[in-house]
Amino acid sequence: MSNPTAAAPEPIPECPHCQKPMPLCICDSVTPVKNRLGLLILQHPQEQDRALGTARLLAKHFEDATLRVGLSWPSLSKALGQPIENASYWAVLYLGSAHAADLEAEAEIVALNRKGEIAENQRALLGKLEGVVLLDGTWSQAKALWWRNPWMLKCQRVILNPKSPSRYGRLRKEPRKDGLSTIEAAATILASLEKRPDFAETLNASFERMLTRYREVQAEMPELAPKPAVKDRRRSVRRGKRA
Repeated sequence: MSNPTAAAPEPIPECPHCQKPMPLCICDSVTPVKNRLGLLILQHPQEQDRALGTARLLAKHFEDATLRVGLSWPSLSKALGQPIENASYWAVLYLGSAHAADLEAEAEIVALNRKGEIAENQRALLGKLEGVVLLDGTWSQAKALWWRNPWMLKCQRVILNPKSPSRYGRLRKEPRKDGLSTIEAAATILASLEKRPDFAETLNASFERMLTRYREVQAEMPELAPKPAVKDRRRSVRRGKRA
């Protein structure tokens, strides 16, 4: 029989940097590195999975990284908080119907044209990039960010062709085979564009540490497990037409 006068359990403190519960925080193992390409992470405000989310952990790894939480911004410059002369010099991870496998793409990162086809002059298009925009949230939340920020149409669309599935495994089911966590997507893109394989090694190692820490404390502290998400009606995107 429960005791109605029993004191409520003390709330678990959160890290002020990654905002994860302290038992899951690995910030003390992260040393920021200098990156040539700018990194902008736009997080949907309803992305609540702080236990398994990776956006803030990713931002902590780089000196030039900006994390913004919201639904829409009038321009890339406003989202970044600094003037950007040409948005086409920034890549955005595209969420359309194009799949690398369907397009018979071979490279891990592929630039697309406005029709969702593999663009010509891949080396030139990817070589001129000055930054990368990543959308953080569930699949439908990320698509909501895409539709509510029309300035992204000016950015260079890219898709990923990962060699391996996400390290999340059974902890989080991805709706597409090419779906990766935000930190894994950044590892693939930045390592390729900057020709810095150490970026991928560092980010993926941090992700592995985060997942290992989660599994270690999950059994002892079940309250840290993410709450079941409300079932989402995912809207498909077909050749740019909203269904």
